[in-house]
Amino acid sequence: MSRTFEDLIAEAEAVSVDGWDFSWLDGRATEERPSWGYQRLLGERLASASAALDIQTGGGEVLAGARPGGFPPAMVATESWPPNIARATRLLHPLGAVVVADPDEPPLPFADEAFDLVTSRHPATVWWAEIARVLKPGGTYFAQHVGPASVFELVEYFLGPQPEAREGRHPDRESADARAAGLEVVDLRSERLRVEFSDIGAVVYFLRKVIWMVPGFTVDAYRDRLRELDARIRAEGPFVAHSARFLIEARK
Repeated sequence: MSRTFEDLIAEAEAVSVDGWDFSWLDGRATEERPSWGYQRLLGERLASASAALDIQTGGGEVLAGARPGGFPPAMVATESWPPNIARATRLLHPLGAVVVADPDEPPLPFADEAFDLVTSRHPATVWWAEIARVLKPGGTYFAQHVGPASVFELVEYFLGPQPEAREGRHPDRESADARAAGLEVVDLRSERLRVEFSDIGAVVYFLRKVIWMVPGFTVDAYRDRLRELDARIRAEGPFVAHSARFLIEARK
């Protein structure tokens, strides 16, 4: 690798992390994709919906890619982060979706039984009672969630062992919470997938973008550990971690 540690760090600090598009990492990091193909399955469900809600849509990229030709007659997406709200609005409005600014806390700003489909990809929080409330009888929640200890090889490199955090986001617990809210879980699948970071700039970009991985992450706060990791990648090759994903479908 000819580029210096400082060059890679400076580049990764300067690039925008708005939206939920990770194409900046092309050639610098890789992640296996779940075998089920969430975006394709999402598109199939949107095609038969009359009113749909996508929660925590990010920059709208996943939703837009699921139905590039248009959406159900009523299509709403929520997002909390202002840069992503603006990005999602630009992307989704021309396709017929309304983007609503929402703080990702109960209650959802919609009437009871307003939607026959509620979706989300990698929600940071899941409010099952609210999802059940806004679903029509017979309606479906369809989502891909982050599973337990996802990319924790990287998290624990910076933070040390996180035994309690490792227990969070378990699909069995999520399923139990869904059932407690009155939903029937009709599909549940989980996989662990290989992730590789090929340079230290990719690590910095990832941690700047996925801010809950190492809360409060800054280059200055972790410069020594970043420098050590840079040397390790140069000597041994890509840093390997494993993401956790699960698909869940629940019906009211």
